[in-house]
Amino acid sequence: MRTSTSSRAAKGETLRQMIGRQARLAGFDAVAVTSPDAIPLAPARLKEFVADGFHGSMGWIAETLERRADPRTLWPEVRSIIVLAMNYGPDHDPREVLEKRDRGAISVYAQNRDYHDIIKGRLKEIAGRIVARAGGDVKVFVDTAPVMEKPLAEAAGVGWQGKHSNLVSREFGSWLFLGSIFTTAEIEPDTAEEDHCGSCRACLDACPTDAFPAPYRLDARRCISYLTIENKGPIPHEFREAIGNRIYGCDDCLAACPWNKFARQASEAKLAARDDLREPKLAELLALDDAAFRSLFSGSPVKRIGRDRFLRNVLIAAGNSGDAALAARCRELLEDPSPLVRGAAVWALSRLLEPAELAKLAASAQESDESVRAEWR
Repeated sequence: MRTSTSSRAAKGETLRQMIGRQARLAGFDAVAVTSPDAIPLAPARLKEFVADGFHGSMGWIAETLERRADPRTLWPEVRSIIVLAMNYGPDHDPREVLEKRDRGAISVYAQNRDYHDIIKGRLKEIAGRIVARAGGDVKVFVDTAPVMEKPLAEAAGVGWQGKHSNLVSREFGSWLFLGSIFTTAEIEPDTAEEDHCGSCRACLDACPTDAFPAPYRLDARRCISYLTIENKGPIPHEFREAIGNRIYGCDDCLAACPWNKFARQASEAKLAARDDLREPKLAELLALDDAAFRSLFSGSPVKRIGRDRFLRNVLIAAGNSGDAALAARCRELLEDPSPLVRGAAVWALSRLLEPAELAKLAASAQESDESVRAEWR
């Protein structure tokens, strides 16, 4: 649905036209409408995902399975669903930093403000105007709610779910944040988007940890985004080398998509990468205490995982760096209060120190925590 971004309402504009105009004024790059019964295949796919254990430790997915499966279960009164998308396209190829092993790679979406904070407030503004115009009731959702926004976005025609399971747009490639407004108003739905992936498997082949057992299926337990963000424990040894210097999330499958040739840089200033988060130095990140971590990532999604999980990720990157100069910082973290950090420090040192020096260090270690002792073996 293409709409004007004029700040003045056109005389006689329809409810749909008003929604589109307000969405553009609020900074959204795409807006479309679908019905709550438009994703009949999604529930079975979600159940299969959970039955196969692909959700890993994300227990809330299984717990909210029924509410996620059908929007009407979440809110029986809903009659129309408005899907809104905001482009967060980077101004460079985010894979370039992967060659700079003394730097950390933070996923594009987390290099500035938390998009939940940006989007939700703007959704509420638009929702208020819908009620003022059409009456009834509305609810707004970003991806923290049990809403299957990617299938709904496909049904609305915003894009399609690619083989990497993320939304792809012919206009914006793989770089879209999604939000939705549920309303009791009856609005004519838009036409669903077709799948344009064809025989391409660039996103599947780009994955460093083979997290896609088949096209359109993701095993989160092997996904670097899951391992560095959702996973609360030590990162399994089998994935540590493949993680490289990715310290928060991974953009490889998104960046590999050929449809990104049509993508453009985000226009929302709050989504533009902060200079200090583009390619942060591992040496500086290893020195972060809790207060410094909170200060550096104030307002950022990274703050949600906490300093200990973040330092775990940075230590894995340090171990993969081949930079012996980082060993001193890693050695200091052997005394960290967090066993998660201490264990990751052991692994990093096992990659950075000569065998004799490591053996001497291990012999002097008096570690009572079993998870850390296991790293010394």
